[in-house]
Amino acid sequence: MIDTPLDEIPKINAALHATFASRKTFPLAWRQHQLLQIARMLQENHKAFADAIYADLGKPAFEVYMTELNLMVDRAIISAKRLPEWAAVKNLENHPDLPAHQKSWKPRVTPTPKGAALVISPWNYPLILSIQGTIGAIAAGCTLCLKLSEVTFNYAGLLQRLIPLYLDQDAVRVVCGGVPEVTKVLEQKWDHIFYTGNGTVARIIAAAAAKHLTPLTLELGGKSPVIIDPEFDMELAARRVLWGKINNCGQVCVTPDYVLLTPSSTPSFVENLKKACASFYPDGALKSDSYTRIINMQHFNRIKGLLERTQGKILMGGGMDEQERRIEPTVVLAKPDDILLQSETFGPILTLLEVEDTRAACEYISAHDHPLVLYLFTQNEQLQQDVRKLTMSGNLIFNDTFMQMDVKVLPFGGVGESGYGRQVLENTFNCFTYERTSLEIPVDIEDKIHLRYPPYTAHAFEVECAPGLNVKIPDSSPEEGLRPGL
Repeated sequence: MIDTPLDEIPKINAALHATFASRKTFPLAWRQHQLLQIARMLQENHKAFADAIYADLGKPAFEVYMTELNLMVDRAIISAKRLPEWAAVKNLENHPDLPAHQKSWKPRVTPTPKGAALVISPWNYPLILSIQGTIGAIAAGCTLCLKLSEVTFNYAGLLQRLIPLYLDQDAVRVVCGGVPEVTKVLEQKWDHIFYTGNGTVARIIAAAAAKHLTPLTLELGGKSPVIIDPEFDMELAARRVLWGKINNCGQVCVTPDYVLLTPSSTPSFVENLKKACASFYPDGALKSDSYTRIINMQHFNRIKGLLERTQGKILMGGGMDEQERRIEPTVVLAKPDDILLQSETFGPILTLLEVEDTRAACEYISAHDHPLVLYLFTQNEQLQQDVRKLTMSGNLIFNDTFMQMDVKVLPFGGVGESGYGRQVLENTFNCFTYERTSLEIPVDIEDKIHLRYPPYTAHAFEVECAPGLNVKIPDSSPEEGLRPGL
């Protein structure tokens, strides 16, 4: 990775604005070719990407292909194929709420690119979290500055080298570096900023964007809880929760952060966690080539410090290999005021918090920041409805963890502290476009609209305004809403 010179960043910004002004990125054929070039870049260099991410994170190649690379090849191809549909002008002449006399006005909505976009990607899933935003920006017809995380410098260096070989450099530029570089990037005016990361940095980015009234997409994560119905199969729940936790060693925004369960469920759940862990790592997680390491010593020491300061009881794991930056999947039974429940652990710690019942679990969740995802293990439809009603979260997933990331037709994003905006395929396209409306008012309707002009008269009021006062309002009630048949 080569840091981008600070004096080059304003030039990159100006060049991207100039390219957008030239409308080079508007033709659908150009966009489709760039999207397919992304797929070719990933496919033709798949081993180099897997090797780079392993060098940065120690992530097994299996996880790279399953959770990042293959998904992005697929979504780049789908975006190219579906683009004509997404970008199509919407004709509203037959809209049920459009009065008959306005049909000849040709009401239209055109998805229109916002301009020069900025994508700021994090280190934990470096490929998917840099390429997904790139796909959306290109599909929309924007130009793009891609700011890569300096923490995953092997991946950043690879993409810094490959993007100029595959994508149009007039429209897509890469910026690498740390705090000085991203600070300089944020000083520039962008037409949309797409950021994945934590709330602290998001506030800095939002403040910088506010100076230019730049719209944002923020995907921020937080503490994603798990609720377990005592009647659910504990062996299956433990296996699926642990699998969600060990993906990327818990360094992912949708990892199960803590589990809410009844005291009677704890012994069985913990025993089944131990059983699942032994089956995943027969020789132990610290020695397994199927287990990711902690990204760097700063984060290793942060997680280690959490385990040293917790007042909870460690029920599983806790072992560490500082030289290899590895920490075992660790389960801790804690009280509500424990340090492990104060902020996102972003690591292989799974905290258990005992509650009286599902309602108490919902009350605990609702008393804290809205999570990016809430996981509920139950086959009881009434419990599912109760949790849906009593909580808020970006996503609500029943009976598994992490798998929502594979369902490409679902909008993905948070609410409140876990972020705003939605992504994946057309939803990412929508982030980088706006709905430009248009009308074509006929020139021969003056005789029908002449009463709008001053001076206003009683006759004009009777014709243009009084009818609205006589519209019949349907009957309704708090129980029925709009009464049936009306």
